[in-house]
Amino acid sequence: MTPVGPRCPDHATQGRPSVRAPVRQRASRRFAYIRTDQPFVSYGLIGVNVLVYLITVAQGAGINSPGGKLFDKWELYGPFVANGDWWRLITAAFLHANVLHIGLNMLAVGWLGVPVERFIGHLRYLGLYLVSGLAGSAGALIATPTSPTVGASGAIFGILGALLIIEYQQTGNIAGQAFTLIVINLAFSFTVNGISVGGHIGGLIGGIAAMLAMSRFGRAHVAYGRPGLLGVAALVGVGILSVLVSYWKVRGYA
Repeated sequence: MTPVGPRCPDHATQGRPSVRAPVRQRASRRFAYIRTDQPFVSYGLIGVNVLVYLITVAQGAGINSPGGKLFDKWELYGPFVANGDWWRLITAAFLHANVLHIGLNMLAVGWLGVPVERFIGHLRYLGLYLVSGLAGSAGALIATPTSPTVGASGAIFGILGALLIIEYQQTGNIAGQAFTLIVINLAFSFTVNGISVGGHIGGLIGGIAAMLAMSRFGRAHVAYGRPGLLGVAALVGVGILSVLVSYWKVRGYA
């Protein structure tokens, strides 16, 4: 950053002699393979989801009928959560019901998650994804506590919520492209059978809350400003609140 705005790093020192230039060039060549702008968290999440799906396919009845021990141990089910299976609140986000289910969800992570990760950074994006997954589980349990639920849709709707806040901070317009995507996907959620509407709405709320927390509720830019202690505490608080809501909803189902 300069007094007149940002300048490209390659040209920021043009016209200024520097005896350290050869050292910088050697260092840049040495670390040329490190690309911090690469969305390795998104790619990693896609890889984990695909790996888990292949395991459940091997344990289940076929490519479109995953199941088995891992599936039974990880799926979201209210009575099991009430009985102490807390891990299901997040592991269910890594299970999928069939090829179309995982294909659409991983396409969404690549299409929507990659630009969000590049904009807010790897750690913030990972926090957003996990917190949104927990919020999605809370929403699913509120709506259908006794129906088994799986899928990364809650986390993906959290990404959509993050895009809504990013676009608003960048343009000052709340009814932009992100808002349109949210409306379309919510309409799809309400009209197609077998979709966890509660999980989608919960993830959306969680993503919006997480992004607001990381921007210190609008006092800092989500991409450039540091979240600070308050922002980190608020992000963790969204996750903890999601877990508490889940346990509050399923109490008595054990």
